[in-house]
Amino acid sequence: MANDPNIMSWDDVLENDGQEFIVVPEGDYTYTVTGFERGQFPGGPKTPPCPKATLTLTIDNDLGLATARIDLLLYRTIEWKIAAFFRSIGQRKHGEKAAMNWNKVMGARGKAHFKPRDYKKDDKIRTVNDVDYFIDYDPSFAMTPVKNDDLPWDEGGF
Repeated sequence: MANDPNIMSWDDVLENDGQEFIVVPEGDYTYTVTGFERGQFPGGPKTPPCPKATLTLTIDNDLGLATARIDLLLYRTIEWKIAAFFRSIGQRKHGEKAAMNWNKVMGARGKAHFKPRDYKKDDKIRTVNDVDYFIDYDPSFAMTPVKNDDLPWDEGGF
């Protein structure tokens, strides 16, 4: 731990302001699961306390690093949403009975329809990327997009 270059000392110089949060236009995007936390939903008007999975999805787009966070409540009346997520990452087929394999969620790629959602916090209106619905898996989702600048040749060919 002592050799970790990310650990700061009390008198370090601050250089990085972080990245601006990017909201993508409404549409279908591939995503990669880059965060997964197990938690507990405290309960609400329609759903009692139950386990929840909080996922961070990194959205493939041309604007920069865009993310969305989604909570999947482990509760039978909204099981369809969990099933749609697992179909999206290819761990389940429509109509198939399948156990949830949370150990294979990190790094999984899928596709979903994202749309901006506004909410109010501290008397300010903020906007986040929200999953409107998940799209059933296609093997092309697992492919990593490549930009022309990443290719080893120029636009003229080899």
